[in-house]
Formats: sequence, structure tokens, C-alpha cells
Amino acid sequence: MVKSRPVFLELWRIRLPIPGVVSILHRVSGLLMVLAIPVFAALFAQALSGSAGFASVKALAGSALGQLVLLLLGWSLLHHLFAGIRYLALDLGWGLDRPSARKTAWTALYSALALTLIGAVVLR
Repeated sequence: MVKSRPVFLELWRIRLPIPGVVSILHRVSGLLMVLAIPVFAALFAQALSGSAGFASVKALAGSALGQLVLLLLGWSLLHHLFAGIRYLALDLGWGLDRPSARKTAWTALYSALALTLIGAVVLR
């Protein structure tokens, strides 16, 4: 019996439903936060080392790259929070039907993005 299997799978042509995208972004945001822990611990230690260390960390955080990294980590925290709340609700059996799952996925995605942009504008 010959089974027809894909020889070449184009990953960019696969269209995940929005709950799948939120799931992948939840994992990515968790990974970003875990990887940021040692970096922020080292920066915190440098900032506590003295006034020169504090000034260098302040300059790094105030640079364009530093602001972009902080913005990305802010989104990461908010997305992970909202998607995690969504997953807790799903574990409790709330919103398991397809329309509700899509609606809550879009809500988690847009809420994190909106609050990140609001935070960026307010803190600027």
C-alpha cells in the first residue's frame, strides 16, 4: 500500500488558526522572559555596584536598542499574562467552543499589544 506523503512541506503556507498563533506566542513570550532573567540580574548587580555602574545601566536602558528590548519584554510579560489567564479559563471549561476560543485568542493578542503600546506612550 502506497501512502501519499508530502515530499516538501512549506511551513509559510500553513495558516494556523488564531488560537494556535496565541499558543506559539505564549511559548515564545515565556522563553523570552526566562532568557531575560540572567541579563537583568547582571544589569541589576552592575547598577548596585556604584554610581558609575548605575549610570552605565541607565544609559543602556535609555538607548534606542534598550528601549526596544524593554518594549519587547513588556509585550512578552503582558501577552504571557493574558494568554495564561485564557488557558486557565480553558482548563476550567470556559470558552471551549470554536467561536469563543477565537474570540478569547484575539482578545488576549490585542489586549497585550494595546497595553504595551499604551505603556510605551505613557512611559516615553
